[in-house]
Amino acid sequence: MDVLPHHYSVTVDANPENNLRVSAAHLSALEVAAPKQFDGPGDKWSPEELLLAAAANCFVLSFRTVASIAKLEWQAIQCTTEGVLDKVERAMQFTELVNKVALTIDSEASRQKAETLLAKAEKICIVSNSLTAQKRLEIEIVTKS
Repeated sequence: MDVLPHHYSVTVDANPENNLRVSAAHLSALEVAAPKQFDGPGDKWSPEELLLAAAANCFVLSFRTVASIAKLEWQAIQCTTEGVLDKVERAMQFTELVNKVALTIDSEASRQKAETLLAKAEKICIVSNSLTAQKRLEIEIVTKS
């Protein structure tokens, strides 16, 4: 890991009519639009979905790191992150984020270790730690054997 602090930058280009174009150095651009709930087309990534995607990706990458350090043998992980957007004191914000995680491990003997590492991944996730929403982790562990 590079020495902290890290700096990140994205650029959004837009005009009055078209979708937004989000870009960052050395990355493919994304088309972004408002979600259907805000009268958007519903066929492009929205800022709300990108926020949830960032939280889910950060969780999985955090899990990979702690699982590697702890030498946990695992086969697959799926993280579905759901968010509740609501009005709080005259401002809209995400009030709840739920990570629904399905983890496939090699043996039942690793279940407790896997649960501990999933909880640790949630605690160290940079993205969700930067948000004020309440967080909840729902775990499903499947053994391959």
